Amino acid sequence: MNDKLEIGQIVNTKGLKGEVKVNSFSESQNRFETIDTILLKFKSEYKEYEIEKVSYSKNQVVLKLKGIDTIEQAEKLRNIFIYIYRSQLNELPEGTYYIADLIGLDVCLENGEKIGIVDDIFSTGSNDVYVVKDELGKQKLLPAIDEVLKEIDVENGKIIVNLIEGL
Repeated sequence: MNDKLEIGQIVNTKGLKGEVKVNSFSESQNRFETIDTILLKFKSEYKEYEIEKVSYSKNQVVLKLKGIDTIEQAEKLRNIFIYIYRSQLNELPEGTYYIADLIGLDVCLENGEKIGIVDDIFSTGSNDVYVVKDELGKQKLLPAIDEVLKEIDVENGKIIVNLIEGL
């Protein structure tokens, strides 16, 4: 597992004093209030920034980062992805996983036959849906319900599923 998790992306600036608007990838918009530092990924390098202030504008988080004090400095951060160390996160309840830990896992039937890998996960409101892509790039959408997902084994990199009628 990666020791860093992507939690958002800087998409714009706000005002003239270096604040940035963030699209949060976290279930909780308040995630940024619970952490003191973030990592910004520039190409293959990460640089740590201290969060000075968190506020909100419509559906976005607004951050003021220490050392980013002008609109020109903030503009250079546009489209940069935000990460945190896994150690900054709370322990998840049993049976709950971070999406980043599920992407790329093998998806197999109960008989062991591999049907693809988890390519994406999205929420429908009532349950998540796993997008499973086979070797030919064909997608299969699997609802994250007990009847379909039989076992998730992050440590061994696979998910065992039961394809109910209609899938």
